[in-house]
Amino acid sequence: MHRRAFLASSVFSALALTSRIRADWEPSQRYPDPRIKILDPSFTKYRLNLAKVERIATGLRWSEGPVWFGDGRFLLWSDIPNNRLVKWEDETGAVSVFRKPSHNSNGNTRDRQGRLVTCEHESRRVTRTEYDGSITVIAEQFEGKPLNSPNDAVCKSDGSIWFTDPPFGILGYYEGQIAKPQLPTNVYRWDPNSKKLMMVVGDIDRPNGLAFSPDESKLYLVEAGVSPRVIRVYEVSKNGTELSNGRTLITAEPDGTPDGMRVDVDGNLWVGWGMGKEGLDGVSIFNPQGTLIGRIELPERCANLCFGGRHRNRLFMCGSTSMYSLFVNTQGAIGG
Repeated sequence: MHRRAFLASSVFSALALTSRIRADWEPSQRYPDPRIKILDPSFTKYRLNLAKVERIATGLRWSEGPVWFGDGRFLLWSDIPNNRLVKWEDETGAVSVFRKPSHNSNGNTRDRQGRLVTCEHESRRVTRTEYDGSITVIAEQFEGKPLNSPNDAVCKSDGSIWFTDPPFGILGYYEGQIAKPQLPTNVYRWDPNSKKLMMVVGDIDRPNGLAFSPDESKLYLVEAGVSPRVIRVYEVSKNGTELSNGRTLITAEPDGTPDGMRVDVDGNLWVGWGMGKEGLDGVSIFNPQGTLIGRIELPERCANLCFGGRHRNRLFMCGSTSMYSLFVNTQGAIGG
């Protein structure tokens, strides 16, 4: 986006946002960081022995949907209950309010032209922020009925936008507005040519986070309405528009909560995790076969994450009230 549009949208907050470290959390004093757990020897090469988990921002209510802007060297993410998009600048460490109100925004990503794509709970729509800062509505209804509350989105190399539509934003006033669902909890594909929506998954109870494999031959999808939660995998058709052979790849531990996820260039899934047994809050890493190979422990639940930094080798993790980061020895796949 144009620098002028971004600067016009960024209003510094004099309230709770801060990049100072709270007294109840301290970074590890040791290398390698003991919070980075190697659960399978294959994960060893992904841990940088001279990198630690860092808390780069705190004072939030519920962090979600991080997205990296390498051309501006900053990170954006949603603070859903506070109805704002937050910005962290890599160069200075400054934290500010990028957009308020954000319509209780949740998931964010960038399309292949570098524009911000946002899922909004309150307005029940998916939007795109243009280069000049104006807002284009990508989707707000399907077959004449309003969407539930778009949750997370990814962009494919063909320009299509795929997003999940569970009801979380219309269940109460904390993350949106109370409303009665008029549609099943579907997964949709928005076509950049026809500008129309197509339902690609219609039998999932509360779909949540989603991500493509590096070659876009598979789509991974969190099903949040079952207990325990599961991560499903689908085959993507050769024309890139349809899914088939959906099956459960990963079943969460009892009370475990996978939420958002991203994939690295080797096809490993890095999954936000929490709300379970002590020691499970943070990020769980699975290989493409669904085997748990590593874990990053955080002091609070991780809802979502993304890769960023100059080489896409810095993992940004949305803790409940804080933003954390960790340099890793891999890179995020393009499109997340």
